[in-house]
Amino acid sequence: MRITRALGAALVLGGLAAAPAAADASPSASPSQGSSAPTSAGTSFRSAAEIDQGETATASASAGDYLYWSFPADAGQRPTVKATVKLPESHAAQTWQVDVYDGLRRRQACQYGAQKRTAGQGTATVELACVLRTVRAWSEAWANDPLPGTYYVRLTTVGLGADDLGQPVQAELRVDSKDIGGAAAVDGWLAEPLVPGIAARPEKEEDDDTASAVLSSIEPDDGWSSGWWSDRWVWTGIGAVLAALAGIGGYTLTRGAGRPGRVPSGG
Repeated sequence: MRITRALGAALVLGGLAAAPAAADASPSASPSQGSSAPTSAGTSFRSAAEIDQGETATASASAGDYLYWSFPADAGQRPTVKATVKLPESHAAQTWQVDVYDGLRRRQACQYGAQKRTAGQGTATVELACVLRTVRAWSEAWANDPLPGTYYVRLTTVGLGADDLGQPVQAELRVDSKDIGGAAAVDGWLAEPLVPGIAARPEKEEDDDTASAVLSSIEPDDGWSSGWWSDRWVWTGIGAVLAALAGIGGYTLTRGAGRPGRVPSGG
């Protein structure tokens, strides 16, 4: 009975310990308070329009343009990039493609999703999607794993005909993430996220030798995580407590079973 009560208490304490962790693991895709999504896109990596996860960015462009956006992704997140292009009423077949690059400008492969699609003649819209691999807190130097930091999205057409070149299009982009948590935890983390710096400083700071390069302003709503903490530590602690209680219970049972019975004295 004592062992049963102890195990029940341990489970209750474990649930209380896991509750804050579950609360902290709320999806990071919720839009920031008071934030406004950009209504234009950049034309290169350096001029990429910054967006937060959970926002829907829009842009008016011409067919044949390269459209760039950037967004932050932290360890334990699995980002999903969705792009929608509204085409003019009259157009030939067009192939659109969305590519995602990490902070080192390495092209990241999509786990699944329609990364490249062809819109037939007269098609009003084309929808693209790219589900990235889970962002890792740390990786080997030779690996191409996605790491915490800034990610770039490039949207463009492939093999566009001369007749459709320059036709007006409307693009929408949205990034959401699923929190994978301790299932993707690793035994290491980056000292700093892969957030690029801007080479040119503002004119007012050119004479200030102590001024550092301005970093990208985008980051997760809760800030960058250090990478070492995950809900894996909570469940590891619960497992250790249960293992200790099971050991104490087993010892108590075996000690009681091995105790010699009392022999009545002869009359």
